[in-house]
Amino acid sequence: MASTAPVARFRSVVLDCPDPHELARFYSAVVGGTPEGEDEDPGWVVLQVPGGPRLAFQQARDLTPPEWPRSDRNAQQFHLDLDGGATWAEMDAAHERVLSLGARPLDLEDREKKDFMVYADPAGHPFCLCRIERP
Repeated sequence: MASTAPVARFRSVVLDCPDPHELARFYSAVVGGTPEGEDEDPGWVVLQVPGGPRLAFQQARDLTPPEWPRSDRNAQQFHLDLDGGATWAEMDAAHERVLSLGARPLDLEDREKKDFMVYADPAGHPFCLCRIERP
């Protein structure tokens, strides 16, 4: 009988980007936390998200961002789903805030039907603000 114990514990999601410090500051403003290691290694920054996972940012000078929503070439390899609020007023406020921080809209259509909006972070990685209803 195979063991049901996990092989490993989840540690980090690592995003390649041209400027790890810039992207860490962007996500710190979006999800909270304080970037760590900025002075130690210019090519690596870690952000411990309060109550969530660790995000790390690794320098990749010649990064080619995904061509969202393409899947035939240079497709997104993953994206982050972020809780943007329970109401459309909260979602609208989150939308304005991520735009002011440097996000770029990728798909804002049919939001009421889909309950999410898609953006690119400053390095071009897709992420979603999702409307999460709470009981």
